Amino acid sequence: MANGGIIGPINDPIIQPNSTVTSFTASGTFTSRANQTKVDYLVVAGGGGGGSHNNAFNPGAGGGGAGGFRTACSFSISASTPYPITVGGGGAGSPSGGNCRGAAGTSSIFSTITSAGGGGGGRGTNSYCANKNPGGDGGSGGGGGGLGPQNSTGGAGNTPPVSPPQGFAGGTGLQPCYAGGGGGGASAVGQNSQGGGGSAVGGAGGAGTASSISGSPVTYSGGGGGGGYQACKGGAGGAGGGGNGGSPNQAVGCGTANTGGGAGGAGKTSPIGNQGGTGGSGIVIIRQPSFAIAPGVWSINDAYNYKKAGTWT
Repeated sequence: MANGGIIGPINDPIIQPNSTVTSFTASGTFTSRANQTKVDYLVVAGGGGGGSHNNAFNPGAGGGGAGGFRTACSFSISASTPYPITVGGGGAGSPSGGNCRGAAGTSSIFSTITSAGGGGGGRGTNSYCANKNPGGDGGSGGGGGGLGPQNSTGGAGNTPPVSPPQGFAGGTGLQPCYAGGGGGGASAVGQNSQGGGGSAVGGAGGAGTASSISGSPVTYSGGGGGGGYQACKGGAGGAGGGGNGGSPNQAVGCGTANTGGGAGGAGKTSPIGNQGGTGGSGIVIIRQPSFAIAPGVWSINDAYNYKKAGTWT
């Protein structure tokens, strides 16, 4: 038989042998190829800003939480339909002397998928901006500031909750440590501050998560490091664009652009406290895999050939 032994019509398959990757570093619109109904995505939100401080003790502030990290394969879409893309911005650091929590990052959105911005880092003082010592909630939580009346907790991650989680909680500014906790990352919580008094070190930011959707592995959504105290350094930013916490020996780090990294919290400076870092902006990446489709009945020969070539679906 002409169709290789299968009863039924011969059909010309629709073949798209190549995959394509579209990266959005700013908001825009995505439209798929004709007949493309499945895509892979990475949606990363903006990271949170770092906290600041200004009082006689000059304690370290909390690091910003990483922007929410969400990724999946074979996500269903409508072929050739425009989808608005929103790329979230990083949160501003609390201004020098402002004694307030850093601003939260903003959300990134593709279709029904929303990644939440990272929470801002907690302030590093106990006398201004009531209730701003704790880190803010978000995709990942901001770290708690130093010198609260009690342990200054990190903000909650994965807020609002999704499965799998888009991020983790920030670390605590422990008492009497006087240094800030690290912001949470996509794959780990932010670390608590360490030591006490003049030996206090800010907590490290939580690590991010690597993705190869762009064709090579890149790590996204690392948390910002907490600010240090006196001569001790701030915590290291988490892998994935997190900024380092500040101190007299280490400048406050900002989150890396288009990674969703959280910013570093301010550390002790003189005569007044310095500004928290700015969170890194997010990114949206969409991959359209290769595919082969046809209505009706396949021939045995075609089925064998496409299976051997790896394009059989």
